[in-house]
Amino acid sequence: MVSEPQKKAPTVVERSLPGVSTPSSSASQGSLDDADKTLEALGYTPVFKREFSTWSSFSFAMSISGVYGTLMSTWIYGLQAGGAAAIMWSWVIGGAGAWALALSIAEISSAYPSSGAMYFTIKFLAPESKVAMLCWISGYINLVGTVTGSAATEYASSQMLLAAISISTNFSYMPTTGHVVGTMAVLTIFHASINSLPTVWLNRLTSGYVVFHVSVLVAACATLLAQAKDKHTFSYAFTDFQPTSGWSPPGFAFLFGCLTPAWIMTSADSTARIAEEAKDPSRVVPKAIANATTFTYVIGFVFNLVLVLCMGDPIDLINSPSGQPVAQLFFNAMGRGPAILFTLCGFLVMNLVAIPGLQSGSRTIFALARDDLLPLSSVWRRISTRSQTPLAAVWIYAALEITVNLLGLASYTAIGAVFNVCTVALNVSYVVPIVCKMVYGRFERGPWHLGRWSTLLNIVAVGWNGFMAIIFFFPTQLPVTPLNMNYAIVVFLFVLAFSIGFWFTHGRHYYTGPLTRSTTQYEMTARREV
Repeated sequence: MVSEPQKKAPTVVERSLPGVSTPSSSASQGSLDDADKTLEALGYTPVFKREFSTWSSFSFAMSISGVYGTLMSTWIYGLQAGGAAAIMWSWVIGGAGAWALALSIAEISSAYPSSGAMYFTIKFLAPESKVAMLCWISGYINLVGTVTGSAATEYASSQMLLAAISISTNFSYMPTTGHVVGTMAVLTIFHASINSLPTVWLNRLTSGYVVFHVSVLVAACATLLAQAKDKHTFSYAFTDFQPTSGWSPPGFAFLFGCLTPAWIMTSADSTARIAEEAKDPSRVVPKAIANATTFTYVIGFVFNLVLVLCMGDPIDLINSPSGQPVAQLFFNAMGRGPAILFTLCGFLVMNLVAIPGLQSGSRTIFALARDDLLPLSSVWRRISTRSQTPLAAVWIYAALEITVNLLGLASYTAIGAVFNVCTVALNVSYVVPIVCKMVYGRFERGPWHLGRWSTLLNIVAVGWNGFMAIIFFFPTQLPVTPLNMNYAIVVFLFVLAFSIGFWFTHGRHYYTGPLTRSTTQYEMTARREV
């Protein structure tokens, strides 16, 4: 990983990227900083205030992963895949694949810092004749992955809150799907309200996320190690394999445990979406992605190890009446009071995942609308003169989250399929530009890059995450029944068919890829008050 000295690093303007022409600006170039000049060279007029610093960007990236809360909500996959050994080795191996993907995203983000993130980079990485269709399909797949991921976060945070309530009543209260969905809707509206604040307030809030998150992690690990009796050995943690999935050979089920690190570490692209709100984004954003993902990989390993050493009987956790195995582990190891406290901390951490997640998702809506890729694009790309944020995009994104989660009222199997497609959709949308980078040779690196390790890490990222995209379509339990069937492949194929069909019937007639408007023309539409 290399970050070149600031005075020597070429800007986008200096690199003269293929297909880029600097638009004429009605604003004086002297009033723009280097980051805004870079954005103009990419074809867009700056419309956001650059408030995010190196620290707040790192905190944002750490919050997106939300390793404490997200691991609590997805730990069941490793438990069912084979218990202790499956949990630990799936984190080591699956986490390494996700880490390679994050570093590859960071390198490309440094070269083309924009709210469009990886979707936008295809314009510079693919041949001109292929740009429009690849961007269209990748944009819609990424949007679906982003929305379903945010919806899953809101759903999981609701489950965690109700699990804490269930523990406080000695499990006499059992949450229903209706309770979870209702709580989710209230939380989503609250998170959208926070995202309606000006960027300066979002920056201030974000800056404190990582401090709380890491404090909770350290406190939970220390308390578990101090309170848990009859701890397992280190040998048990890496060798005890108790598969309950029904798959044969049983070792195949280990791959399902890799869904946990994929869920936690996949959304590195989300940090790239605040590039137009960050100071010196060509360096700050990729450093935030790389440092946060590396830290998450290490601290996630430690947290997994502590949980495994203190978990007792894994079958007891799988059959927890609260439906939350880590919350049950806290209850078994520490008693009711601490279990309630640390489960509520998980709920708070998941909220700190949901808030920046909604911010990132709304910037996805904004970036796609800015390029006229979405229906009613002229509405979703508007910037409020009060908050200088895309308020319409914030609230339509929140509405999409709630709509997805309403599927839970009809069938948990249906909503589970939608949640499972999240990682696949995001990985596919990330792999496309990385493949273009390697195949077409049009990439011109930015000030932060991977040096000689670039190609190797790109190959690992594409190979592992492409393979795991297939694995995540398999049902995690055998024998397969209508209730445990993984319908994620049906959802993904529908999204793929829709995006391709919509392209041939609609998009190809006008969409030519990410736009490079003149400043004057763009300001007339983008700076209109909501």
